[in-house]
Amino acid sequence: MQMSDVIADMLTRIRNANDAKHQTVDIPASNMKKAIADILVEEGYVKSYQVIEDGKQGVIRVTLKYTAGKQKVIRGIRRVSKPGLRKYAGYEDMPKVMNGLGIAIVSTSKGIMTDKKARANKIGGEVLAFVW
Repeated sequence: MQMSDVIADMLTRIRNANDAKHQTVDIPASNMKKAIADILVEEGYVKSYQVIEDGKQGVIRVTLKYTAGKQKVIRGIRRVSKPGLRKYAGYEDMPKVMNGLGIAIVSTSKGIMTDKKARANKIGGEVLAFVW
């Protein structure tokens, strides 16, 4: 069956594995999902990810990150722009997540980046997700 929102599926898999305190989570691979995983690693929300080739689509295995007391690093992760209702923002009115404590993942003409990078580069785009 064809999935209509693959990014929401990725975020839901990460959220569920994080709530269940799993070490890793497997997600079907795509270039956009790899870019989102890159941002999550750069910003320190997950430890790492690796792409496992299976002869078909491939799988992204994300290694989740927890603090010393097994506390979750990702407190929340939410899809913003959905296939039925797209959300766009110019760089001037790019949303701040938790007053700057979280990040917004934005799809721009220069690729997928955080809200901070989009503001610095003065580029607007589609607001994909919030992570805090």
